[in-house]
Amino acid sequence: MPVGLIALALGGFGIGLTEFVIMGLLPEVAADFRVSEASAGWFISGYALAVVVGALGLTAAVSRFQRKPVLALLLVLFIVGNLLSAIAPDYWAMMAGRVVAALAHGAFFGIGAVVAAGMVEPTKKAAAIAIMFTGLTAANVLGVPLGTLLGQAAGWRSTFWAITGIGVLALIGILALVPKAGSGDTASSGLRSELRAFRSGQVWLSILVTVLGYGGMFGAFTYIAFTLTEVSGFAASTVPWLLIVFGVGLFVGNTLGGRAADRDVDRTLLAVLAVLVVVLVVFALSAGNQVLTIASLLLLGGFGFATVPGLQMRVMKYAAKAPTLASGANIGAFNVGNALGAWLGGVTITAGLGYTSPIWAGAAITLLGLVVMVGAAARAKATARRAAVAFPTAEPAPGALGPTGASVQTEAADVEPAAAR
Repeated sequence: MPVGLIALALGGFGIGLTEFVIMGLLPEVAADFRVSEASAGWFISGYALAVVVGALGLTAAVSRFQRKPVLALLLVLFIVGNLLSAIAPDYWAMMAGRVVAALAHGAFFGIGAVVAAGMVEPTKKAAAIAIMFTGLTAANVLGVPLGTLLGQAAGWRSTFWAITGIGVLALIGILALVPKAGSGDTASSGLRSELRAFRSGQVWLSILVTVLGYGGMFGAFTYIAFTLTEVSGFAASTVPWLLIVFGVGLFVGNTLGGRAADRDVDRTLLAVLAVLVVVLVVFALSAGNQVLTIASLLLLGGFGFATVPGLQMRVMKYAAKAPTLASGANIGAFNVGNALGAWLGGVTITAGLGYTSPIWAGAAITLLGLVVMVGAAARAKATARRAAVAFPTAEPAPGALGPTGASVQTEAADVEPAAAR
């Protein structure tokens, strides 16, 4: 494993902690700024919206530059944002800090995924992306509970000081450990080339699957505390520990999902999304049973996050000549999915459908994502068959590599004539 992936994962850990730890500190933050919890909730919503803006706008703005220094500058932006949050004298200063930190989020993961994939051989690209996203899963498993405890014990600002320190360590790691050259550190050919990648129908289908597949999981998770206490009957004090079970599922799913996607990305996504739909349905039906609820939390995290490396890899695959902006757009799509799932779950609760209704809504969204994925995979197979007919070649020897270093069979599957896009 290239040591540079550790630096990328550390950056992902800090960014994931910034995004999620605020959820456990909202009461303290609201009390300090003397605002309602609903107003404090905008520190979460505002962050998510800024992630989308940064994933698209900031990634496009830096598309001509070498990726390593861009990652370093993004971490500087992240450090500044969290420093502003730590010293914020009022509500709007805190909001500014959240927005500044969020702008780095989408671009860091989007560009970082390209850099991570470029640091390894072609057959290990999804696994490399999964290692980078391990930082995000670790933030959920360990970072959020520990950050919440630190904030409750020493004041919420202490948590943001700690995150600022993590950002500094990640910056040092990026500068010291990420290679200066290589396929993952090569600047793109420019914004026009990056935008050209969006001519591919498969890029758009992949982004849509990201919105729906991840949105379904997050929609069920957003209101999970209410489900656990009001339906499953757990005490409120046990919720943080139950969320660690969910986080363990994220960690395992991310790792195994990346390995499986390296073997066959479309087949992996089809299988994982199908199982995720089943998990959500079973969870909704059995939420009143505490043992089954714990098992469902583990499986929800596992299969929900097992989609992430494959979804990111699929977008980069079909935007192969200019993957940076498409990769960033897919990070934005994850956050659009978050917003969609959370909104639809809230609608069902407001409609009086109960605290299992967000899980049912998540199952419906994920099922729709599965349908889109079935169509995308079928279209990809049809395109590969047409390419094989149009450009017949001699049967390669087992394991033979094409000019990009990928297998000849894989390269043929990547061909997407303009007429099919």
